[in-house]
Amino acid sequence: MESNLRQRVRDTLDQLRCELLEQRTADGHWVGELSASALSTATAVSALSATLIHAPGSIDGADAIEDQIVCGMQYLCQQQNADGGFGDTDRSHSNIATSYLVLAASSLAKQSGSAGLDSKQLAALQTYIEAEGQIEGLRRRYGKDKTFVVPILANMAIAGLVCWDDVPRLPFEAAVFPQSMYRVLQMPVVSYAIPALVAIGQARHFHGSKTWLPLRLIRAASVDRSMQVLRRMQPDSGGYLEATPLTSFVLMSLAATGRADCDVSRDAIRFLRESMNPDGSWPIDTNLATWITSLSISALAGDPDDDGSWFTPSLAHWHLGCQHRQRHPFTGAQPGGWGWTDLSGAVPDGDDTPGAVLAVKQMQRHSSATEIARMDVAIKDAQQWLIALQNRDGGWPTFCRGWGKLPFDRSSTDLTAHALRAFGEKGLSDAAKRKAERFLTRSQADDGSWLPLWFGNQDHPAEENPVYGTSRVLLAGAAGFLSEETIRRGGDYLCNTQNSDGGWGGGRSILPWMKRESLRDAGIRAGDGLTSSVEETAVAIEALTAIFSKNGRLSTNDQGKMPKDSTELAQTGPSAGKNDPKQVIIRGVEFLLQSVHDGRHRVPWPIGFYFAKLWYHEKLYPHVFTVAALSSYLRSELD
Repeated sequence: MESNLRQRVRDTLDQLRCELLEQRTADGHWVGELSASALSTATAVSALSATLIHAPGSIDGADAIEDQIVCGMQYLCQQQNADGGFGDTDRSHSNIATSYLVLAASSLAKQSGSAGLDSKQLAALQTYIEAEGQIEGLRRRYGKDKTFVVPILANMAIAGLVCWDDVPRLPFEAAVFPQSMYRVLQMPVVSYAIPALVAIGQARHFHGSKTWLPLRLIRAASVDRSMQVLRRMQPDSGGYLEATPLTSFVLMSLAATGRADCDVSRDAIRFLRESMNPDGSWPIDTNLATWITSLSISALAGDPDDDGSWFTPSLAHWHLGCQHRQRHPFTGAQPGGWGWTDLSGAVPDGDDTPGAVLAVKQMQRHSSATEIARMDVAIKDAQQWLIALQNRDGGWPTFCRGWGKLPFDRSSTDLTAHALRAFGEKGLSDAAKRKAERFLTRSQADDGSWLPLWFGNQDHPAEENPVYGTSRVLLAGAAGFLSEETIRRGGDYLCNTQNSDGGWGGGRSILPWMKRESLRDAGIRAGDGLTSSVEETAVAIEALTAIFSKNGRLSTNDQGKMPKDSTELAQTGPSAGKNDPKQVIIRGVEFLLQSVHDGRHRVPWPIGFYFAKLWYHEKLYPHVFTVAALSSYLRSELD
């Protein structure tokens, strides 16, 4: 039985490897494909509309821009959910943020001379927004973090739907200080949102009620200098962080203050015009090419029978070329890190850099002596960059050390675990390693799980994804970090939360979507009682097989079995207690094999969190994660 399973895994993995290799570019790397985003599309429509409204006759290509606004609104009109609201992707639940942004886009599109939502759609949207608590509901969604609330309110003010005095003032004048002082100045937004702080802060300064005279004079004197900051931070592509929403918020704010024809605005317009999808939508970001390539390399190289056919000198050259070799103008980051894409808007960060290091280590096995030496330098520089990024609490943040208070700036468990794996046994000092392990141990929840930063589950009550977080931290445990007790508790959590279909994660939104006629016509089968996602199941299997191979058992009892007592079962969940950890893994592997057979690995699910809690799905996530999981199973000692 076991040998038969291993052969089926081998056959399926061979199929997936071939499919993944076919997804490469001519240079041998991967680009992937980010989901179309109603949220991004709405912000782009608003920004382009604002340029036509506030700068009529002075914008080059105005007719083409108007055509794009029309196409964008046509896309949005097709994305309204049954409850009247709009979600971030075509597979997302409605949320108050995207719904407000679509409302503003519709209003601005009409003001620019294009069509917006029809009366029936507007009425349904208004009903949804009222049911969600309107502006107070928006503020509840984001709590103390103003990073996304203020831009949405500014977008609404530009559309004439709220008063400018409803938009909180932002201290845009603080941007003229050196970047090293931003943390000390207690910015009200996260580190990556400085362009929005400047542009929106200026718009509020010009359009809102007057503030205290001395402060008003300081802000007036800071306009030109903070505009220089905006220009300095803008990449060659014109798109801040390659992100449509951030770039759009900057552009619409400048347009609303009569500066739609300045250099920053012209380049932002160019970025938006060039990044539109053929269907009239915009993605949340241009692509995640570096991240996807790093994950693909590690997944393929993890196959015990890997023949290295994925490796080419051009792949190595491209990947090493993505390492940042100059101080970054956006965050002030020193050289040595990797960002998520090879495009100019990328910023080095604490997740893509470890991913790239692990991939480069795999490429060294197939490289020439000269290339190995070059890779050694790249790895050393990246590790030094990561050492400088580590927070005092022992964890790793995304972009900047020491900010720590707002989401996406604080230390996170998945990034910390990833960094530890990139260092390996000897790349980090004992003191720094102990700090990181203490951070992860303190961050472990009572049920044994860890919560990640950049991934979520839309059906989870708090939109968290403990399956992803726990799985990624456990990979660090399998690599020799963390105590046996900490690893055991994390493994128990995954075993105890396996769904009845054999997989993990997902929820009530998966089955209805998977049963859509368009998917059936494409030959993709949902399966009875499906609740789990391919992505979450794959990361759980990768982690469980890794720590099972390391520890030989996962559970608290001496036989390596799951709890059998009814009291224990009630405490740990509906699927706990059914089988030993080996059977838990086998059921999960069977789920993945069936998913590939049914074509579900070609249907990505929105588990990705982008900046400010924005959902996305990535075409290659289920594919790459499944290759990594099945490779890990074949490496394990489960016979």
